[in-house]
Amino acid sequence: MDIVRSLRAVAEASGTGVVDWARAGEAAKTSTDPGSLALTPADRRGYAADVRDARERLRTVAGVEFDVPDTVEVQNRHHWIDANLDTFRNVMDPMEAATARSTPGISRIANTGSMAFALGFLARNVLGQYDPLLLADATDGHGLYFVHPNIVAVATELDVDYPRFRRWIAFHEVTHAAEFGAAPWLSGYLESRVERGIEGLTAGGIDREAFAELRAAMTAVEGYAELLMDRAFDDEYADLRRKVDERRGGGDPIRQLARRLLGLDLKRRQYERGAAFFEHVADDRGLTAAGAVWDTPENLPTAREVDDPRSWLVRVDP
Repeated sequence: MDIVRSLRAVAEASGTGVVDWARAGEAAKTSTDPGSLALTPADRRGYAADVRDARERLRTVAGVEFDVPDTVEVQNRHHWIDANLDTFRNVMDPMEAATARSTPGISRIANTGSMAFALGFLARNVLGQYDPLLLADATDGHGLYFVHPNIVAVATELDVDYPRFRRWIAFHEVTHAAEFGAAPWLSGYLESRVERGIEGLTAGGIDREAFAELRAAMTAVEGYAELLMDRAFDDEYADLRRKVDERRGGGDPIRQLARRLLGLDLKRRQYERGAAFFEHVADDRGLTAAGAVWDTPENLPTAREVDDPRSWLVRVDP
């Protein structure tokens, strides 16, 4: 980790875009310890077994047929930055196309520094990721990533058994694969809301409906995953759930500030609201009823229904 090199990379940002993506990636990696990826044979077997068993358990418990992505990677933090750089760029491309000519050098440097900070912070905190490759032109399938040094570090921080913690995280990420497998329309739905939102911002306005629909959909995505990762997990999880929930809201003041700046407190709220919604539905009607949310886009809960699951049950009647 070299902060001086990171600052130099940001200061040397150039080009015609709003962000110098090559420099943003370089700055993020030089300011971030990649972490060890020295996997033992037991680690390799463990990740493979965790993903395989999660798929089978979720198929049985949720009654959903799906396949895990062709790309399943165990990464270090630098690998995660490389894997997500294009995702960040795809989201920013429409805005760059509209504003690049009017972006002065000092603004490009500031934007590059902000992007490097976001990538570095997330790379140091993400445990696992299901990547549906939204807004990507590539024909590659979805990806499933595990950031091994973060999983090991957080298991140690929380004082929990590392293999059990790794397995629980695998269940969460494979659940996302189940969601997108059960709802082939979901990727297109999310992409359209992101694109509408970006178009509104580019035009100088805000498409509030698009952002509201996107937030409600992501709340459903995260909440359903929280429900299934617990109910399908084949071991005790109460201590894991309690400690992870405490960690999401904790940390030193700098970490808490970074979370607010990056909108991660909103993501935490999505977990909480979505989980509460699906717990109510599953307790009232069962897991199959909860899974009805993926039948059609119309079955997604509205923002109001997320906080009033009974109204969703009346409307959808699964």
